[in-house]
Amino acid sequence: MAVHALPQQSTASAIQLDGSNETRETHSLQTLALSPKEDNSEVRENYRPFILSEDAAEDWVESLELTTALKLAESNLRLTNQRLKVLVLYGSLRSRSYSRLVAFEASRILFRLGCDVRVFDPEGLPVKNDRDHNHAKVQELRELSNWSDGHLWVSPEQHGNLTAVFKNQIDWIPLSTGSVRPTQGRTLAIAQVCGGSQSFNAVNSLRILGRWMRMFTIPNQSSIPQAYTHFPDEGQPGDQRLKPSGNRDRLVDCMEEFVKYTILMRPHLQLFGDRFSEREERRIKAAKAQANAAI
Repeated sequence: MAVHALPQQSTASAIQLDGSNETRETHSLQTLALSPKEDNSEVRENYRPFILSEDAAEDWVESLELTTALKLAESNLRLTNQRLKVLVLYGSLRSRSYSRLVAFEASRILFRLGCDVRVFDPEGLPVKNDRDHNHAKVQELRELSNWSDGHLWVSPEQHGNLTAVFKNQIDWIPLSTGSVRPTQGRTLAIAQVCGGSQSFNAVNSLRILGRWMRMFTIPNQSSIPQAYTHFPDEGQPGDQRLKPSGNRDRLVDCMEEFVKYTILMRPHLQLFGDRFSEREERRIKAAKAQANAAI
């Protein structure tokens, strides 16, 4: 998606530095998010459920000091005129899904950092089988993965591992479709929510999945213990927003890191996908096709 106008400021664009008349841009309060006027209305309605209403209470994401990542993202936007394209997957169909709530919070951070963020809703995705490859939800998921520069995966931990809802989404994304590899070379950020004490089983499994899907998983990761305690009780004001905590700060760290890695690696996506074994496979296929044509 092309960049039309950037950056925006949520407050005055400059502040006074202590002890001098020098001013500097207030990157800490800057946002690179797409405005409703710039955004595609259909994409906004279908894939950005994390966007808050105009009458929402104060947004903690907007007050984050993200100077380094914002400067890097702004520079990249000006250089490429292309936003980072991020696909977000979560792993629960519950009406009050904490993995979905955390995915939305992470999406708000990425959106502020200028990313084109699209959240896939797993509701209606069939259980993996060999018949439904043309199912609308399957095609939607595959097209989003192929479109993306990077993924964010958030899964609950259930019975010591990631959920079937989450794994089912990955199982529907093929390693290759003809000459297209929907995940190869893309960056990946991972997070999990726990019902009990902090665990890392789900993120460990997500890291294995990312490697298997030929993705570059960032070093940092987020695991939120007793996730229900990190949100106000359902029905209370702000019941879908994370409370301040070290775990929330870690989520911010992960999104910052993900944006930095994706900016650095995106220009080299084709380079990372250039493998000897695959070149050899193509050479053999071409030789066979040439031989058959000569018969």
